[in-house]
Amino acid sequence: MPNPLTVQLLQNEASSFVKAQSKYAEPSLFGVTDGKAVGTFLEHKFQETLQSRYKYVRGKLRQGH
Repeated sequence: MPNPLTVQLLQNEASSFVKAQSKYAEPSLFGVTDGKAVGTFLEHKFQETLQSRYKYVRGKLRQGH
């Protein structure tokens, strides 16, 4: 069973995620000029990463729990 997601873990995961993504050329985003589409794509990818590693309700993170 995955561990609960804490604020500290979320911050660490976000840092690792952006470092990894900045080194990866995402072919499906080539030519995309819509910033919202890019943000949504990355948000979904980040959520998938988190959900594979931690137990949490998407959109809900309470400090201390």
